[in-house]
Amino acid sequence: MKPRPRPSLARRMASGTVAVVVLAVVAFANRPVLAAGSEALHNYSINRQSYKEKFGHWAGLPVPSGFKVNAIHAALLSTGKVLIVAGSGNNRDQFEAGTFRTVLYDPRTEKFSEVPTPTDVFCAGHSFLPNGNLLIAGGTKSYEVLEKDVKRAGGVMKVKNESPDHGPRVFAKGTRFRSAAGHEYTSRTAFTVPPARKVVHGPHVAVTAGEVEVWVDAARPGDQAVVREGAQYRITGLTGPDANNVYGVADKITREKQEYGGDKTSYEFDPRTERYHKTGDLTEHRWYPTLVTMTDGDVLAVSGLDEFGRIIPGRNEVYDAKKRTWSAAPQFQRYFPTYPSLHGMADGRLFYSGANSGYGSDQEGRTPGVWNLNGNRFQPVPGLRQPELNETASSVMLPPVQNQQVMIFGGGGVGDSPVSTARTDIVDLRDRKPVYRPGPDLPKPARYLSTVVLPDDTVFTSGGSSGYRGGPYRGAKQSDLFNAQFYVPSSNSFRTAAESTVGRNYHSEAILLPDGRVITMGSDPLYDRTGRAPGTFEQRIEVYSPPYLFRGQRPAIASAPGEIARGGLFPVNTPDAARVASARLVRPSSVTHGTDTDQRSVALGLTRKDGRVELRVPKQAGVAPSGWYMLFLVDDRGLPSVARWVRVR
Repeated sequence: MKPRPRPSLARRMASGTVAVVVLAVVAFANRPVLAAGSEALHNYSINRQSYKEKFGHWAGLPVPSGFKVNAIHAALLSTGKVLIVAGSGNNRDQFEAGTFRTVLYDPRTEKFSEVPTPTDVFCAGHSFLPNGNLLIAGGTKSYEVLEKDVKRAGGVMKVKNESPDHGPRVFAKGTRFRSAAGHEYTSRTAFTVPPARKVVHGPHVAVTAGEVEVWVDAARPGDQAVVREGAQYRITGLTGPDANNVYGVADKITREKQEYGGDKTSYEFDPRTERYHKTGDLTEHRWYPTLVTMTDGDVLAVSGLDEFGRIIPGRNEVYDAKKRTWSAAPQFQRYFPTYPSLHGMADGRLFYSGANSGYGSDQEGRTPGVWNLNGNRFQPVPGLRQPELNETASSVMLPPVQNQQVMIFGGGGVGDSPVSTARTDIVDLRDRKPVYRPGPDLPKPARYLSTVVLPDDTVFTSGGSSGYRGGPYRGAKQSDLFNAQFYVPSSNSFRTAAESTVGRNYHSEAILLPDGRVITMGSDPLYDRTGRAPGTFEQRIEVYSPPYLFRGQRPAIASAPGEIARGGLFPVNTPDAARVASARLVRPSSVTHGTDTDQRSVALGLTRKDGRVELRVPKQAGVAPSGWYMLFLVDDRGLPSVARWVRVR
């Protein structure tokens, strides 16, 4: 279905009867008028109160021209503002110009503001810390170069230093390496080679060469300097023992495609100062990593591409939230494809749903399973249908989190495959041997689907496309999806929602706002609507109002404490205590590439007392990790209050 523009107030029909009469009169005499009349009738229909009560309503968000950015990452901060991170925004010109952007949007005032962005956090990883700061790590050090654009042979040079006696050796950018055949290669960056390590065992001395990796390019364009086998290279200018002790080794130097290179910078974004604050660097460069906050408040970083565009083979690391430093975690060695979807379980283990966003082996690391960090044990979870279609799938911990059920939605084939699926499957992690079981099919095959947990215990799904990045699918030139729906866990079924008007595929996000609406943004299509010209990044923003916002007066929170303790009781004053049926703590989203390790909804115990409600927080840190949440009261008709921010300690 083609997207329809949102009508202006002047175009809305005052009477459905008038619209039908006009259409009848001009139907055969003037077909363009008929089309306009159909449009007007549609706009009238979707703006009726009865329609909105059943299907909800979409509205475009006016964005001032100076604040339109390519939304690559988005997060809801504990101030209620939405952090929209572009970095270079998948734009090579912006990257080379050093133009990196972040924008803040305040839904309460409808105001936008610019945030200074220190480095290219495009395709970084992120998750919330217990203090409410958003940890953002990794990003882009270099852009990909397609094979057709690679003019000079290039590759990774491992530089070795076999001398333990003269300290580290420092080399400038442009250092030259010479092959036995006389071809020369220059380093893209400066580099330092550590000295060799000498270990003495009685009469025996063992020397292990120091080494560092650097990217080199052939001094001359063309294929002459291509090398496809391992070889050793001399560093020009070195003489005497240095010429033998310090040298380069490369497995191959080719004109193959050069992948994106990962960065190792790390920041905490503070919602109060509204600034990035530098932390210690990652131990590995990471592009497309997943960050997940553990029950102790520290953060685990997994997967990603390194600075040379190679998939990191299972070398994971941990962020110490108190020291604000990263350290290698060989005890958690495990390989995943990039942006793996990880969900924290009640007992502190992690569940890998199988959903991911792409780079890596098409076989290794794609099996869903329960990962016990205590002992680094991994229990595969069988039963997932079409496991070859998990790339660009979405997964979510179904509400409430106490049920420990994870659902995977749609997905597609590995790489730029045009194949996608309407499959959904669900696993109950409370089972001793959990197994995926079939869920209801989506209305259409979908990848890049956005999934948002709502306070009424439904999951709103929107956007996505059936083809790769919205491209051709089953004969259609464009495959963006405009249908939206609710997954209802209590009935294990989908319920139709109003259709959106903006297509959203790769690089798109959706987030629950404190007032119960859902904001959607982004989309990076491969082609335009003709299916021939390159696509342009979608910078329009839409906001969806669910049906519960049109069904009468919502319950209100008069007052609530700012901090609450796990396992404890806390009072909430409300004039609607008699009709409050449930209460939920919803952790704010932090999403990119369909991956959101933060999103969850926690059910609170509820009793009524003296015209107010008393709520009890679960004891387990794996159910309600420390941090900031939106507190919603929900009445007996499923209407949620406007949220209050509370901090769980």
